[in-house]
Amino acid sequence: MKYGAVTIDPETMGGTPVFTGTRVPIQTLFDYFEGGEMLEEFLDDFPSVTKTQAIAVLEMAKKTITTEKVLNETFA
Repeated sequence: MKYGAVTIDPETMGGTPVFTGTRVPIQTLFDYFEGGEMLEEFLDDFPSVTKTQAIAVLEMAKKTITTEKVLNETFA
């Protein structure tokens, strides 16, 4: 399944959500932030991911945690 900048395919990384067109797990972006790294550092280390893709994923996450309907459907 493709969700914009995110692809989930059992044939790619065992179904781990990755940046579309890459084998870079979405989780890696959040791990970088959790470790205190900046977006530019992540992009430098994973040149197959575009800044547009990274921002799109962050926007998806933002919508998930700032929309009550999505929170209720996903986490309630």
